[in-house]
Amino acid sequence: MHWQLSPLQSRLAASVIATVLLIILYLSLFNPQFALAEEMNLGSRIILDESIPLDVQQREDLEMREGGIYEPEFEAFDRSILGRAATADTTALTNNVPAAMNIAAGASYVFVFDSSQLSSRDDSPPLELRGEPAPAAQVARDEAGSLRKRANSTIYISANTCLQPSSNSTASSNPPQLTLYVSTSADNTNPGPDADIVDQDEVVFTEGAVMYNLTTADTVYVAVGASNMSSDFSGIYNVQIAGSVDGWYHSYGETAADVNLFWVDSDTTSVLLETSNLTTSRDPAVEAAAMAARPYAMFAQNNEDPSINGLRNSYCGLNNNAQIAAVRNGQATTEVTTGMTRRGVGAHPKQQFYFSGLNSSTNYTGILARNVDNATSTSVVGGGGAVLSTTVFQTKSAYGNCQLIFNLTFCDQVAYAVPSNNQTFADPTALGQFYDDYALSLYDGFNKSMQLIPCEADDTQQYSLARNCTTCHGAYRNWLCSVTIPRCEDFSVTDSFLQPRAINTTFPDGSTPSQDELAQYAGFKDQLSYQTSRNPQIDAVVKPGPYKEVLPCEELCYDLVQNCPAAMGFTCPRPWNIGFNTSYGTMTGTNGSTITCNYPGNFHVKSDASSLMGSWLLTAVVMLVTTTAASWQ
Repeated sequence: MHWQLSPLQSRLAASVIATVLLIILYLSLFNPQFALAEEMNLGSRIILDESIPLDVQQREDLEMREGGIYEPEFEAFDRSILGRAATADTTALTNNVPAAMNIAAGASYVFVFDSSQLSSRDDSPPLELRGEPAPAAQVARDEAGSLRKRANSTIYISANTCLQPSSNSTASSNPPQLTLYVSTSADNTNPGPDADIVDQDEVVFTEGAVMYNLTTADTVYVAVGASNMSSDFSGIYNVQIAGSVDGWYHSYGETAADVNLFWVDSDTTSVLLETSNLTTSRDPAVEAAAMAARPYAMFAQNNEDPSINGLRNSYCGLNNNAQIAAVRNGQATTEVTTGMTRRGVGAHPKQQFYFSGLNSSTNYTGILARNVDNATSTSVVGGGGAVLSTTVFQTKSAYGNCQLIFNLTFCDQVAYAVPSNNQTFADPTALGQFYDDYALSLYDGFNKSMQLIPCEADDTQQYSLARNCTTCHGAYRNWLCSVTIPRCEDFSVTDSFLQPRAINTTFPDGSTPSQDELAQYAGFKDQLSYQTSRNPQIDAVVKPGPYKEVLPCEELCYDLVQNCPAAMGFTCPRPWNIGFNTSYGTMTGTNGSTITCNYPGNFHVKSDASSLMGSWLLTAVVMLVTTTAASWQ
């Protein structure tokens, strides 16, 4: 039978045949790849359907592990991602979060810092597409077949003893220091005095503090242990411990590139201390920020009081036990007045501390620490505090005729004890105002004389190409304040560089120096420099009684002569002239914390003279060209 296609069917058949031919031609020319859904064998032990039978090994992998605790084992994930529950006798440490505990003698406490915390938030790896394989350098397969990061992290472990057992006897002994034990071994998850020493490190606390760091990719097990004690002690230890991957949470002894603490001066019941420069930058914004900040705290302790022995490196130990503190529990106290100052060469920002209520004729230790601000979170690097430098200082005798003054308006470089009388000037502020006003009145006369000097003339018409009226004003002010406001020392101090003053008068309480103290000055009773003070207003108004003066440094006078016009008539005595030894002191023989002469910004510390005196240290040539003695005696 013969089939005849209609015209419409013929056109349809032609279209189908053409389409098939085009498809065949496309496949032969381009060979395209189509996505296929295919199961990839990753070797995973994850079971998706309970109906799938398990072989014997797989069943063993899913059974209960040691101690009856089930631990899933996922080869595609690091063990730390799954988490590790701390056992009943351990405490988990969180990055930069302190943990506290009480420890009895002979006991230990165990902590675990899990490897999941070994990267801080800032060090987190970038996000990647889920299907991208990790580079071979980032992961490695360990013996158990799990994937683990190769990169190690540094862990900073620190601890402070906040409380220690007290002594039951009068013997000057301290309880034993605690010991830190650290292990990264899976065979030693309970470090301590009974564990194998091969599998752990042991570090004994130093004055109540310990700092230990290690680099690892593993979980770290830490223990703090207390040794057995004799019956001479009773009580427990209280300890604060922290782990961090960012830096030390507690620290001590940061002497490198950090500030120092200096003893400026003291009187019978108070002391003034200051830090070194907080910055030497001349950037106004940096200086303003430094002056606005009060980053440091201070503690002070009578050296006869043993309450901080064994705790001197512990911030919380000092906070809890020091006699005097500028800050307790993160809050300022009324025991100490702290502020900022620019005293000294360079006028750089410093922090100062004024302690009052001290005992007379007593040795103290001052301890500088970095402040802990409890108003904000303490879960940060350094949140446990840092104990920095220390300095020793002494208070003056009970005579009470040397009073500490500072923060004056005109003589702003004055910060030391001056001749005083607590009956005529019971308030140190009023005493300081008296001295400051008197110096300013003398400066007014100098100012009038300077008006005769053409200070506004061009440099070529000035009295000197190297100096000008501004440097003259500064030199005169430094000299005037030093000679008008003498630095006072106890009359009983026997250093040969001190100049006795008012030896024939009585102390404010009506007593006089002992005959032994006066005997060595028997031949000088008629000399004016021994009978009176340098400044006559001191004897007329203050009436301090016998005291000794730390004489102004000779360089102050030489600096005045160098900086001011010759027409002013300033001259200085030579060291061999009569009157020099009762008018000026020298820095020769400066030893340790002894101040042999006074100058602006001076404090009790052994330092390079040139760095402290600046332009005041002149050459011997200047000393030789001076001709006459100054009249100040």
